[in-house]
Amino acid sequence: MNTILFLSLTTAAKSVGAGLATIGVVGAGAGIGIVFAGLLHGFSRNPAREPRLMQLTLLGFALTEAMGLLAIMMAFLILYS
Repeated sequence: MNTILFLSLTTAAKSVGAGLATIGVVGAGAGIGIVFAGLLHGFSRNPAREPRLMQLTLLGFALTEAMGLLAIMMAFLILYS
């Protein structure tokens, strides 16, 4: 009886932990929006700098997206380990 209760508590705790770990995806989504808003703002102020702004935007997008992927990876590690 205690073993069944322990397994269900462990499963519930893993589910809660995985759900909390996915909160980082929300931050990544907001960060991507901020990065591209900065691109539009910078491009509207100085269109001649568009190539450099695009390079920096893609770098910012990649780094922000990596944080979201790490959050999902942690959720899967918590859930399936």
